[in-house]
Amino acid sequence: MEAEKLWKEFLRGYPEHEGDTYVAWSYGAAPDDLADLTLKGIKTATASAYSLYELENEPLPKPGDFNIIMNSKDEAVCIIRTTRVNVMPFDEVDEDFAWKEGEGDRSLQYWRKAHIEFFKGEYARHGMAFDEKIKVVCEEFERVY
Repeated sequence: MEAEKLWKEFLRGYPEHEGDTYVAWSYGAAPDDLADLTLKGIKTATASAYSLYELENEPLPKPGDFNIIMNSKDEAVCIIRTTRVNVMPFDEVDEDFAWKEGEGDRSLQYWRKAHIEFFKGEYARHGMAFDEKIKVVCEEFERVY
C-alpha cells in the first residue's frame, strides 16, 4: 500500500488529525525486519545520528510527529507518532532505550554493537569518522495505525 493511501485510511478512523502531516521513510538497516518489529509493537524507539540531520538540513523529530514506516519495497507498513526525543552522546544511551529499540536480544551490549556498525557506515558515506561521543537522536514512538 502507498503511504498516502494508508494515511487516508487512518484519517477515516481519526478525522481529528485531518490537518496533520506525516513523513514516510524506511529504516536504514534491515528495513523489513525493523518495520515488522514496529508493526508488532516490539520496536518503540529508534536512534539516528544528530550530525546527519545538520548535514542534510533536516529538522529533528519532535513529539506529536507522525511517520509512516515503509518496507524495502516502498510499501507502507504502519503509522507511528513520536512521543519523546532526547539528544545524547552515543555512549550514554542506556539499557531502557536499547530495550525499546526492540532489536536482537534487546540488550545494551547488542544495541551498541549493532549501532556502532551502522553509524560507522553512515559516517563513512559522508566522509566523517565515528566515535562513541557522537550525538545521537533517541526517538521514542507509539504505533497508532
